Amino acid sequence: MNITFSKIAVPAQGVVVVGVAEGGAGGAKLGPAAAKLDKQTRGALSRAMKAAEFTGKREKTLTLVVPAGTKLSRILLVGLGSLKFLDAVAAERIGAVIYDAVAKDPSMVVILEGTGAADNALLAAHLAGGIRLKSYRFAKYRTKEDKDAKPKLKSVAVQCEYPADAKKRYAAVAAVVDGVFFTRDVVTEPPNIIYPESFVARAKELTKDGVKVEALGEAAMTKLGMGALLGVGQGSERESQLLILRWDGAKDKSAAPLAIVGKGVTFDSGGISLKPGAGMWDMKWDMGGAGVVVGLMRALARRKAPVNVVGLCGLVENMPDAKAQRPGDIVTSMSGQTIEVLNTDAEGRLVLADVLWYAQQRFKPKAIVDLATLTGAIIQALSEHYAGIFSNNDDLSAKLIAAGQAVSERLWRLPMGDEYDRDIKSPVADMKNIGGGRAGSITAAQFLQRFIKDVPWAHLDIAGVVWNEKGTALAPGGSTGYGVRLLNRFIADNYER
Repeated sequence: MNITFSKIAVPAQGVVVVGVAEGGAGGAKLGPAAAKLDKQTRGALSRAMKAAEFTGKREKTLTLVVPAGTKLSRILLVGLGSLKFLDAVAAERIGAVIYDAVAKDPSMVVILEGTGAADNALLAAHLAGGIRLKSYRFAKYRTKEDKDAKPKLKSVAVQCEYPADAKKRYAAVAAVVDGVFFTRDVVTEPPNIIYPESFVARAKELTKDGVKVEALGEAAMTKLGMGALLGVGQGSERESQLLILRWDGAKDKSAAPLAIVGKGVTFDSGGISLKPGAGMWDMKWDMGGAGVVVGLMRALARRKAPVNVVGLCGLVENMPDAKAQRPGDIVTSMSGQTIEVLNTDAEGRLVLADVLWYAQQRFKPKAIVDLATLTGAIIQALSEHYAGIFSNNDDLSAKLIAAGQAVSERLWRLPMGDEYDRDIKSPVADMKNIGGGRAGSITAAQFLQRFIKDVPWAHLDIAGVVWNEKGTALAPGGSTGYGVRLLNRFIADNYER
Protein backbone atom coordinates (compact mmCIF):
# COMPACT_ATOMS: atom_id res chain seq x y z
CA MET A 1 0.00 0.00 0.00
CA ASN A 2 1.37 3.38 -1.03
CA ILE A 3 0.83 6.07 1.62
CA THR A 4 1.66 9.72 0.96
CA PHE A 5 1.19 12.99 2.83
CA SER A 6 0.27 16.36 1.37
CA LYS A 7 -1.30 19.74 2.12
CA ILE A 8 -5.08 19.95 2.39
CA ALA A 9 -6.72 20.42 -1.00
CA VAL A 10 -10.10 18.79 -1.62
CA PRO A 11 -9.78 16.51 -4.68
CA ALA A 12 -12.16 16.75 -7.60
CA GLN A 13 -12.90 13.03 -7.91
CA GLY A 14 -12.60 9.68 -6.20
CA VAL A 15 -13.23 8.81 -2.54
CA VAL A 16 -12.69 11.46 0.12
CA VAL A 17 -12.59 10.71 3.83
CA VAL A 18 -13.00 13.69 6.16
CA GLY A 19 -12.32 13.64 9.87
CA VAL A 20 -15.03 15.44 11.83
CA ALA A 21 -14.52 16.50 15.41
CA GLU A 22 -17.21 16.25 18.04
CA GLY A 23 -18.35 19.78 18.81
CA GLY A 24 -20.01 21.42 21.77
CA ALA A 25 -23.56 20.56 22.86
CA GLY A 26 -23.36 17.20 21.07
CA GLY A 27 -22.92 18.66 17.58
CA ALA A 28 -20.30 17.90 14.95
CA LYS A 29 -17.64 20.48 14.19
CA LEU A 30 -16.86 20.82 10.48
CA GLY A 31 -13.39 21.95 9.53
CA PRO A 32 -12.68 24.22 6.53
CA ALA A 33 -12.37 21.34 4.03
CA ALA A 34 -15.57 19.71 5.25
CA ALA A 35 -17.34 23.06 5.12
CA LYS A 36 -16.15 23.51 1.52
CA LEU A 37 -17.53 20.08 0.61
CA ASP A 38 -20.80 20.96 2.32
CA LYS A 39 -21.02 24.09 0.18
CA GLN A 40 -20.18 22.17 -3.01
CA THR A 41 -22.91 19.64 -2.25
CA ARG A 42 -25.44 22.41 -1.55
CA GLY A 43 -25.61 21.50 2.13
CA ALA A 44 -25.93 17.73 1.60
CA LEU A 45 -23.38 17.00 4.34
CA SER A 46 -25.19 19.12 6.91
CA ARG A 47 -28.56 17.59 6.03
CA ALA A 48 -27.20 14.04 6.13
CA MET A 49 -25.47 14.66 9.46
CA LYS A 50 -28.69 16.04 10.94
CA ALA A 51 -30.82 13.21 9.57
CA ALA A 52 -28.41 10.52 10.78
CA GLU A 53 -27.74 12.31 14.08
CA PHE A 54 -24.05 12.18 13.24
CA THR A 55 -22.20 14.19 15.89
CA GLY A 56 -18.58 13.33 15.18
CA LYS A 57 -18.48 10.69 17.91
CA ARG A 58 -15.21 8.80 17.68
CA GLU A 59 -15.07 5.98 15.10
CA LYS A 60 -18.63 6.57 13.89
CA THR A 61 -19.02 6.99 10.13
CA LEU A 62 -21.46 8.52 7.65
CA THR A 63 -21.32 7.93 3.90
CA LEU A 64 -22.62 10.07 1.07
CA VAL A 65 -22.62 8.24 -2.27
CA VAL A 66 -22.13 10.21 -5.52
CA PRO A 67 -22.71 13.55 -3.79
CA ALA A 68 -24.48 16.15 -5.94
CA GLY A 69 -22.47 19.15 -7.08
CA THR A 70 -19.18 17.16 -7.26
CA LYS A 71 -17.53 14.47 -9.35
CA LEU A 72 -16.63 12.53 -6.22
CA SER A 73 -17.77 8.92 -6.03
CA ARG A 74 -18.12 8.99 -2.27
CA ILE A 75 -17.62 11.15 0.80
CA LEU A 76 -17.01 9.35 4.09
CA LEU A 77 -17.26 11.34 7.29
CA VAL A 78 -15.48 9.71 10.22
CA GLY A 79 -15.85 10.89 13.80
CA LEU A 80 -12.69 12.03 15.60
CA GLY A 81 -14.47 12.49 18.90
CA SER A 82 -13.39 15.25 21.26
CA LEU A 83 -10.05 16.65 20.13
CA LYS A 84 -9.06 16.89 23.78
CA PHE A 85 -8.80 13.10 23.89
CA LEU A 86 -7.53 12.46 20.38
CA ASP A 87 -4.12 10.79 20.73
CA ALA A 88 -1.93 8.44 18.69
CA VAL A 89 -3.80 5.28 19.74
CA ALA A 90 -7.16 6.85 18.95
CA ALA A 91 -5.81 7.97 15.55
CA GLU A 92 -4.68 4.41 14.77
CA ARG A 93 -8.13 3.05 15.62
CA ILE A 94 -9.75 5.69 13.42
CA GLY A 95 -7.39 4.69 10.61
CA ALA A 96 -8.52 1.08 11.02
CA VAL A 97 -12.18 2.15 10.84
CA ILE A 98 -11.42 4.07 7.65
CA TYR A 99 -9.75 1.02 6.11
CA ASP A 100 -12.74 -1.20 6.83
CA ALA A 101 -15.05 1.35 5.18
CA VAL A 102 -12.94 1.99 2.07
CA ALA A 103 -11.04 -1.26 1.49
CA LYS A 104 -13.02 -2.08 -1.67
CA ASP A 105 -11.97 1.18 -3.36
CA PRO A 106 -8.60 1.39 -5.17
CA SER A 107 -7.60 4.72 -3.67
CA MET A 108 -8.73 7.39 -1.24
CA VAL A 109 -7.84 10.79 0.13
CA VAL A 110 -8.07 11.32 3.88
CA ILE A 111 -8.39 14.87 5.17
CA LEU A 112 -7.28 15.42 8.74
CA GLU A 113 -7.70 19.03 9.81
CA GLY A 114 -8.22 21.21 12.83
CA THR A 115 -6.45 18.96 15.33
CA GLY A 116 -3.91 21.60 16.40
CA ALA A 117 -0.37 22.39 15.30
CA ALA A 118 1.34 20.31 17.98
CA ASP A 119 -0.52 17.08 17.21
CA ASN A 120 -1.54 17.18 13.57
CA ALA A 121 1.57 15.53 12.08
CA LEU A 122 1.75 12.88 14.81
CA LEU A 123 -1.93 12.05 14.46
CA ALA A 124 -1.69 11.89 10.66
CA ALA A 125 1.24 9.47 10.89
CA HIS A 126 -0.56 7.18 13.33
CA LEU A 127 -3.83 7.35 11.39
CA ALA A 128 -1.90 6.08 8.38
CA GLY A 129 -0.33 3.41 10.57
CA GLY A 130 -3.79 2.28 11.66
CA ILE A 131 -4.88 1.96 8.04
CA ARG A 132 -1.90 -0.29 7.34
CA LEU A 133 -2.29 -2.37 10.49
CA LYS A 134 -5.90 -3.21 9.65
CA SER A 135 -5.05 -3.96 6.02
CA TYR A 136 -3.03 -7.07 6.90
CA ARG A 137 -3.97 -10.20 4.98
CA PHE A 138 -2.52 -13.70 4.87
CA ALA A 139 -3.72 -15.18 1.59
CA LYS A 140 -0.62 -16.86 0.15
CA TYR A 141 -2.12 -20.36 0.23
CA ARG A 142 -5.45 -19.47 -1.38
CA THR A 143 -5.79 -20.63 -4.98
CA LYS A 144 -9.28 -19.21 -5.42
CA GLU A 145 -10.89 -16.14 -3.92
CA ASP A 146 -14.13 -14.25 -4.42
CA LYS A 147 -13.25 -11.03 -6.23
CA ASP A 148 -15.86 -9.12 -4.27
CA ALA A 149 -14.28 -10.21 -0.98
CA LYS A 150 -10.79 -9.14 -1.92
CA PRO A 151 -9.72 -5.63 -0.86
CA LYS A 152 -8.58 -3.31 -3.63
CA LEU A 153 -7.12 -0.36 -1.74
CA LYS A 154 -3.61 0.39 -3.00
CA SER A 155 -3.16 4.14 -2.58
CA VAL A 156 -3.83 6.41 0.39
CA ALA A 157 -3.13 10.15 0.38
CA VAL A 158 -3.30 11.71 3.83
CA GLN A 159 -3.86 15.46 3.72
CA CYS A 160 -2.89 17.35 6.84
CA GLU A 161 -1.55 20.69 8.01
CA TYR A 162 2.10 19.61 8.34
CA PRO A 163 2.71 16.92 5.70
CA ALA A 164 6.53 17.05 5.77
CA ASP A 165 6.56 16.44 9.53
CA ALA A 166 3.89 13.74 9.16
CA LYS A 167 5.99 11.94 6.54
CA LYS A 168 9.01 12.00 8.85
CA ARG A 169 7.01 10.67 11.79
CA TYR A 170 5.38 8.03 9.65
CA ALA A 171 8.76 6.50 8.80
CA ALA A 172 9.11 5.33 12.42
CA VAL A 173 5.47 4.21 12.55
CA ALA A 174 5.89 2.25 9.32
CA ALA A 175 8.96 0.48 10.72
CA VAL A 176 6.90 -0.76 13.65
CA VAL A 177 4.07 -1.85 11.35
CA ASP A 178 6.64 -3.80 9.32
CA GLY A 179 7.65 -5.56 12.53
CA VAL A 180 4.04 -6.34 13.44
CA PHE A 181 3.44 -7.80 9.98
CA PHE A 182 6.58 -9.95 10.23
CA THR A 183 5.27 -11.32 13.53
CA ARG A 184 1.81 -11.94 12.14
CA ASP A 185 3.29 -13.76 9.16
CA VAL A 186 5.45 -16.22 11.10
CA VAL A 187 2.72 -16.88 13.68
CA THR A 188 0.12 -17.54 10.97
CA GLU A 189 2.24 -19.91 8.89
CA PRO A 190 1.25 -23.58 9.23
CA PRO A 191 3.49 -25.89 11.31
CA ASN A 192 4.68 -27.84 8.29
CA ILE A 193 6.16 -24.58 6.99
CA ILE A 194 7.42 -23.00 10.22
CA TYR A 195 9.44 -25.32 12.42
CA PRO A 196 12.67 -24.60 14.32
CA GLU A 197 15.09 -24.63 11.40
CA SER A 198 12.77 -22.84 8.97
CA PHE A 199 12.01 -20.23 11.64
CA VAL A 200 15.74 -19.56 11.81
CA ALA A 201 15.88 -19.30 8.02
CA ARG A 202 13.03 -16.78 8.09
CA ALA A 203 14.79 -14.78 10.81
CA LYS A 204 17.91 -14.52 8.65
CA GLU A 205 15.95 -12.08 6.47
CA LEU A 206 16.66 -9.57 9.24
CA THR A 207 20.33 -9.42 8.27
CA LYS A 208 19.21 -7.11 5.45
CA ASP A 209 18.01 -4.70 8.16
CA GLY A 210 21.33 -4.82 10.00
CA VAL A 211 20.43 -7.42 12.63
CA LYS A 212 23.10 -9.99 13.49
CA VAL A 213 21.67 -13.50 13.36
CA GLU A 214 23.14 -16.60 14.99
CA ALA A 215 21.71 -20.06 15.70
CA LEU A 216 22.81 -22.94 17.89
CA GLY A 217 21.80 -26.48 17.01
CA GLU A 218 21.34 -29.48 19.26
CA ALA A 219 25.03 -30.39 19.38
CA ALA A 220 25.98 -26.95 20.67
CA MET A 221 23.12 -26.90 23.16
CA THR A 222 24.07 -30.34 24.42
CA LYS A 223 27.58 -29.06 25.17
CA LEU A 224 26.04 -26.15 27.06
CA GLY A 225 23.97 -28.55 29.17
CA MET A 226 20.54 -27.39 28.00
CA GLY A 227 18.76 -30.55 29.11
CA ALA A 228 15.47 -28.77 29.84
CA LEU A 229 15.06 -27.34 26.33
CA LEU A 230 16.39 -30.40 24.54
CA GLY A 231 14.08 -32.70 26.46
CA VAL A 232 11.05 -30.96 24.99
CA GLY A 233 12.11 -31.48 21.39
CA GLN A 234 13.53 -34.99 21.63
CA GLY A 235 10.32 -36.59 20.31
CA SER A 236 10.38 -34.54 17.10
CA GLU A 237 12.22 -35.22 13.87
CA ARG A 238 12.81 -31.47 13.66
CA GLU A 239 16.03 -30.34 15.30
CA SER A 240 15.66 -27.80 18.10
CA GLN A 241 17.36 -24.44 17.72
CA LEU A 242 18.43 -21.48 19.84
CA LEU A 243 18.08 -18.32 17.77
CA ILE A 244 20.08 -15.25 18.78
CA LEU A 245 19.39 -11.83 17.24
CA ARG A 246 21.46 -8.73 18.00
CA TRP A 247 20.71 -5.12 17.26
CA ASP A 248 23.60 -2.92 18.39
CA GLY A 249 22.20 0.54 17.75
CA ALA A 250 23.63 2.42 20.74
CA LYS A 251 26.68 4.63 20.41
CA ASP A 252 28.51 2.31 22.80
CA LYS A 253 28.21 -1.06 21.06
CA SER A 254 29.71 -2.78 24.09
CA ALA A 255 27.11 -1.45 26.53
CA ALA A 256 25.00 -4.09 28.27
CA PRO A 257 21.94 -4.87 26.15
CA LEU A 258 18.32 -5.34 27.04
CA ALA A 259 17.40 -9.01 26.52
CA ILE A 260 14.05 -10.06 25.03
CA VAL A 261 13.37 -13.80 25.22
CA GLY A 262 10.61 -15.64 23.35
CA LYS A 263 9.08 -19.08 23.68
CA GLY A 264 9.15 -20.72 20.26
CA VAL A 265 7.25 -24.01 20.37
CA THR A 266 6.48 -24.18 16.67
CA PHE A 267 3.88 -26.85 17.26
CA ASP A 268 2.69 -28.14 20.61
CA SER A 269 0.93 -31.48 20.56
CA GLY A 270 1.42 -31.72 24.32
CA GLY A 271 3.89 -34.55 23.83
CA ILE A 272 3.09 -37.76 25.71
CA SER A 273 0.64 -35.67 27.79
CA LEU A 274 -1.30 -35.30 24.55
CA LYS A 275 -3.68 -32.39 24.13
CA PRO A 276 -7.33 -33.01 23.15
CA GLY A 277 -7.78 -33.19 19.38
CA ALA A 278 -10.36 -30.41 19.22
CA GLY A 279 -8.57 -27.11 18.70
CA MET A 280 -5.10 -28.65 18.54
CA TRP A 281 -4.56 -26.91 15.20
CA ASP A 282 -4.30 -23.67 17.15
CA MET A 283 -1.03 -24.86 18.61
CA LYS A 284 0.86 -23.64 15.56
CA TRP A 285 0.88 -20.26 17.35
CA ASP A 286 2.53 -21.60 20.48
CA MET A 287 5.64 -19.90 19.10
CA GLY A 288 3.96 -16.50 19.47
CA GLY A 289 6.56 -15.21 21.93
CA ALA A 290 9.37 -15.95 19.48
CA GLY A 291 7.28 -14.32 16.75
CA VAL A 292 7.16 -11.13 18.79
CA VAL A 293 10.93 -11.18 19.26
CA VAL A 294 11.68 -11.31 15.52
CA GLY A 295 9.06 -8.68 14.74
CA LEU A 296 10.43 -6.37 17.42
CA MET A 297 13.97 -6.73 16.10
CA ARG A 298 12.79 -5.79 12.61
CA ALA A 299 11.01 -2.72 13.99
CA LEU A 300 14.06 -1.57 15.99
CA ALA A 301 16.41 -2.09 13.07
CA ARG A 302 14.22 -0.38 10.48
CA ARG A 303 13.77 2.72 12.62
CA LYS A 304 17.49 2.65 13.58
CA ALA A 305 16.74 2.62 17.31
CA PRO A 306 19.73 3.93 19.34
CA VAL A 307 19.81 1.00 21.74
CA ASN A 308 21.47 -2.39 22.19
CA VAL A 309 18.98 -5.26 22.27
CA VAL A 310 19.51 -9.00 22.08
CA GLY A 311 16.60 -11.24 21.17
CA LEU A 312 16.69 -14.94 21.99
CA CYS A 313 14.20 -17.59 20.87
CA GLY A 314 14.07 -21.16 22.12
CA LEU A 315 12.70 -23.08 19.12
CA VAL A 316 11.36 -26.62 19.54
CA GLU A 317 8.57 -28.87 18.32
CA ASN A 318 6.79 -30.85 21.05
CA MET A 319 5.69 -34.20 19.60
CA PRO A 320 4.70 -37.66 20.92
CA ASP A 321 7.14 -40.33 19.78
CA ALA A 322 8.95 -43.39 21.08
CA LYS A 323 11.85 -41.07 21.90
CA ALA A 324 9.68 -38.38 23.47
CA GLN A 325 10.09 -37.15 27.01
CA ARG A 326 7.89 -39.03 29.50
CA PRO A 327 5.93 -37.79 32.49
CA GLY A 328 8.16 -38.60 35.46
CA ASP A 329 11.45 -37.96 33.67
CA ILE A 330 14.04 -35.80 35.42
CA VAL A 331 16.14 -33.41 33.33
CA THR A 332 19.09 -31.22 34.22
CA SER A 333 18.91 -27.61 33.06
CA MET A 334 21.83 -25.46 31.95
CA SER A 335 21.78 -23.86 35.41
CA GLY A 336 22.49 -27.25 36.98
CA GLN A 337 19.07 -27.35 38.63
CA THR A 338 17.10 -30.56 38.13
CA ILE A 339 13.45 -30.69 37.06
CA GLU A 340 10.91 -33.45 37.48
CA VAL A 341 8.72 -33.36 34.38
CA LEU A 342 5.26 -34.37 35.54
CA ASN A 343 3.43 -33.05 32.50
CA THR A 344 5.05 -32.84 29.06
CA ASP A 345 2.44 -30.27 28.03
CA ALA A 346 3.99 -27.80 30.49
CA GLU A 347 6.89 -27.53 28.07
CA GLY A 348 7.31 -23.81 27.42
CA ARG A 349 8.75 -23.15 30.85
CA LEU A 350 11.37 -25.87 30.25
CA VAL A 351 12.43 -24.15 27.03
CA LEU A 352 12.58 -20.73 28.65
CA ALA A 353 14.52 -22.00 31.66
CA ASP A 354 17.60 -22.72 29.57
CA VAL A 355 17.25 -19.69 27.29
CA LEU A 356 16.89 -17.31 30.23
CA TRP A 357 19.99 -18.78 31.88
CA TYR A 358 21.98 -18.60 28.63
CA ALA A 359 20.94 -14.96 28.10
CA GLN A 360 22.29 -13.99 31.52
CA GLN A 361 25.49 -16.02 31.23
CA ARG A 362 26.50 -14.75 27.81
CA PHE A 363 25.13 -11.21 27.54
CA LYS A 364 24.96 -9.88 31.12
CA PRO A 365 21.82 -7.87 30.22
CA LYS A 366 20.62 -4.82 32.14
CA ALA A 367 17.12 -6.33 32.19
CA ILE A 368 15.23 -9.31 30.74
CA VAL A 369 11.69 -9.47 29.39
CA ASP A 370 10.33 -12.82 28.24
CA LEU A 371 7.15 -13.43 26.27
CA ALA A 372 5.36 -16.75 26.08
CA THR A 373 2.04 -18.32 25.26
CA LEU A 374 2.63 -20.13 28.52
CA THR A 375 -0.63 -21.05 30.24
CA GLY A 376 -4.30 -21.60 29.55
CA ALA A 377 -4.88 -20.32 33.07
CA ILE A 378 -4.05 -16.77 31.98
CA ILE A 379 -6.87 -16.94 29.42
CA GLN A 380 -9.27 -18.01 32.14
CA ALA A 381 -8.12 -15.11 34.30
CA LEU A 382 -7.88 -12.27 31.76
CA SER A 383 -9.57 -13.50 28.56
CA GLU A 384 -8.27 -11.73 25.42
CA HIS A 385 -8.31 -8.28 26.97
CA TYR A 386 -5.00 -8.26 28.87
CA ALA A 387 -1.76 -10.20 28.97
CA GLY A 388 -0.43 -11.18 32.36
CA ILE A 389 2.79 -9.70 33.72
CA PHE A 390 4.92 -11.17 36.51
CA SER A 391 8.10 -9.51 37.70
CA ASN A 392 10.80 -9.37 40.36
CA ASN A 393 11.14 -5.60 39.87
CA ASP A 394 8.43 -2.99 40.51
CA ASP A 395 10.06 -0.32 38.35
CA LEU A 396 10.43 -2.61 35.33
CA SER A 397 6.86 -3.81 35.74
CA ALA A 398 5.51 -0.26 35.96
CA LYS A 399 7.37 0.80 32.81
CA LEU A 400 6.03 -2.15 30.83
CA ILE A 401 2.49 -1.55 32.03
CA ALA A 402 2.76 2.14 31.08
CA ALA A 403 4.05 1.26 27.60
CA GLY A 404 1.22 -1.21 27.12
CA GLN A 405 -1.33 1.39 28.17
CA ALA A 406 0.18 3.92 25.76
CA VAL A 407 -0.31 1.63 22.74
CA SER A 408 -3.46 -0.17 23.98
CA GLU A 409 -1.71 -3.51 24.45
CA ARG A 410 -2.61 -3.84 28.07
CA LEU A 411 -0.89 -5.76 30.87
CA TRP A 412 -2.23 -6.83 34.25
CA ARG A 413 0.22 -7.63 37.01
CA LEU A 414 -0.33 -10.79 39.03
CA PRO A 415 1.29 -11.69 42.35
CA MET A 416 4.28 -13.92 43.05
CA GLY A 417 5.67 -15.17 46.34
CA ASP A 418 7.04 -18.03 48.42
CA GLU A 419 3.57 -19.42 49.05
CA TYR A 420 3.24 -20.09 45.33
CA ASP A 421 6.84 -21.23 44.95
CA ARG A 422 6.24 -24.05 47.43
CA ASP A 423 3.74 -25.56 44.99
CA ILE A 424 6.51 -26.52 42.56
CA LYS A 425 8.76 -28.29 45.07
CA SER A 426 9.53 -31.85 44.03
CA PRO A 427 10.27 -34.78 46.38
CA VAL A 428 12.87 -36.19 43.97
CA ALA A 429 14.37 -33.17 42.14
CA ASP A 430 14.99 -29.47 42.70
CA MET A 431 11.55 -28.65 41.32
CA LYS A 432 8.67 -30.03 39.28
CA ASN A 433 7.32 -28.40 36.16
CA ILE A 434 3.71 -28.01 37.30
CA GLY A 435 2.00 -26.85 40.48
CA GLY A 436 -0.98 -28.27 42.25
CA GLY A 437 -3.65 -27.35 39.72
CA ARG A 438 -4.50 -23.85 40.99
CA ALA A 439 -2.95 -20.47 40.11
CA GLY A 440 -1.30 -22.12 37.13
CA SER A 441 -0.03 -18.90 35.57
CA ILE A 442 1.59 -17.87 38.84
CA THR A 443 3.30 -21.19 39.52
CA ALA A 444 4.61 -21.13 35.92
CA ALA A 445 6.10 -17.70 36.58
CA GLN A 446 7.58 -18.95 39.86
CA PHE A 447 9.24 -21.75 37.89
CA LEU A 448 10.83 -19.24 35.51
CA GLN A 449 12.02 -17.05 38.36
CA ARG A 450 14.17 -19.93 39.63
CA PHE A 451 16.32 -19.38 36.54
CA ILE A 452 16.72 -15.63 37.05
CA LYS A 453 19.78 -14.37 38.89
CA ASP A 454 20.26 -10.82 40.17
CA VAL A 455 18.76 -8.97 37.20
CA PRO A 456 15.46 -7.11 36.71
CA TRP A 457 13.09 -9.51 34.97
CA ALA A 458 9.51 -9.53 33.71
CA HIS A 459 7.53 -12.40 32.25
CA LEU A 460 4.60 -11.67 29.91
CA ASP A 461 2.09 -14.49 29.51
CA ILE A 462 0.52 -13.67 26.15
CA ALA A 463 -1.52 -16.84 25.62
CA GLY A 464 -4.82 -14.95 25.48
CA VAL A 465 -3.79 -12.09 23.21
CA VAL A 466 -1.52 -13.49 20.52
CA TRP A 467 -4.41 -14.87 18.42
CA ASN A 468 -7.95 -13.61 18.04
CA GLU A 469 -10.35 -15.25 15.60
CA LYS A 470 -12.79 -12.34 15.78
CA GLY A 471 -10.10 -9.75 15.12
CA THR A 472 -9.25 -6.67 17.13
CA ALA A 473 -9.50 -2.94 16.55
CA LEU A 474 -6.19 -2.96 14.64
CA ALA A 475 -6.05 -6.50 13.30
CA PRO A 476 -8.27 -8.75 11.20
CA GLY A 477 -9.03 -12.21 12.58
CA GLY A 478 -6.01 -14.36 13.39
CA SER A 479 -2.56 -13.34 14.58
CA THR A 480 -2.64 -9.96 16.35
CA GLY A 481 1.08 -9.17 16.55
CA TYR A 482 0.49 -8.19 20.20
CA GLY A 483 3.73 -7.29 21.93
CA VAL A 484 5.71 -5.66 19.12
CA ARG A 485 4.21 -2.21 19.60
CA LEU A 486 4.28 -2.59 23.38
CA LEU A 487 7.96 -3.49 23.58
CA ASN A 488 8.94 -0.95 20.94
CA ARG A 489 7.31 1.78 23.03
CA PHE A 490 8.84 0.40 26.25
CA ILE A 491 12.31 0.49 24.72
CA ALA A 492 11.85 3.93 23.13
CA ASP A 493 10.62 5.46 26.40
CA ASN A 494 13.18 3.92 28.75
CA TYR A 495 16.36 2.78 26.99
CA GLU A 496 17.04 4.96 23.99
CA ARG A 497 19.40 7.88 24.39
